[in-house]
Amino acid sequence: MTLEIITDPALSGTQHGFFTRAGGASSGVFRGLNCGHGSSDQDDIVSINRERVAAALGLTADRLVGVHQVHSADAITVCGPLTRPIKADGLVTATPGIAISVLTADCQPVLFADRAAGVIGAAHAGWQGALDGVLEATLHKMEELGASRANISAVIGPSISQRNYEVGPEFHDRFVAVDQAYARFFVQGRGDRLHFDLPGFGLDQLRRCGVANASWTRHCTYDDAERFFSYRRSVHQKEADYGRLIAAIRL
Repeated sequence: MTLEIITDPALSGTQHGFFTRAGGASSGVFRGLNCGHGSSDQDDIVSINRERVAAALGLTADRLVGVHQVHSADAITVCGPLTRPIKADGLVTATPGIAISVLTADCQPVLFADRAAGVIGAAHAGWQGALDGVLEATLHKMEELGASRANISAVIGPSISQRNYEVGPEFHDRFVAVDQAYARFFVQGRGDRLHFDLPGFGLDQLRRCGVANASWTRHCTYDDAERFFSYRRSVHQKEADYGRLIAAIRL
């Protein structure tokens, strides 16, 4: 089966993709392109899936670089394949022939490019990382390599949409304690439940950081089970585990 790769015009000229479930070797709850070694899927099958992603980007699997994601605000600079796991949630590089990648299953995968400077970035931005500043940290690392925020394009890939992201009042309170203006990313649900706009919050954070060319692909991971893995959907369906989608970009 052919891989399905979502691209965005804002990143044109830089090879990139938000990969869906299509074209993978995994089965069961992981059916499709599960790229997460942290799942309970067979390790060799996950490796096959990652090899297919790397090949689609014109690379071998060892040139597809990722980190041990921990919902942090930490970003690192990558110059080649990593020799050991590094805990972080953002990666940047100016090295040709390397693809930097992040894994998600409702959280925001964000890809960045400053084509003029030849600098790219990738970030895993769940609510915690986005609130704590992972997008700002990734942009700062790009600037260290010569990028300019005025020239950076950023695209948020498939993520959970507001109508499917139900949260409690304590979640809302955590955001407004940081900034009262963040209340606008919540709408009232049933009872004391609210719905949080994660991509809207991500876009706001990017624009606050000076990225004028920021967008969301408008794909909801929860809504489309055929194309996307979703942690929250797996919980609601009482599944034992869930697959991880991959987003990657290379020079």
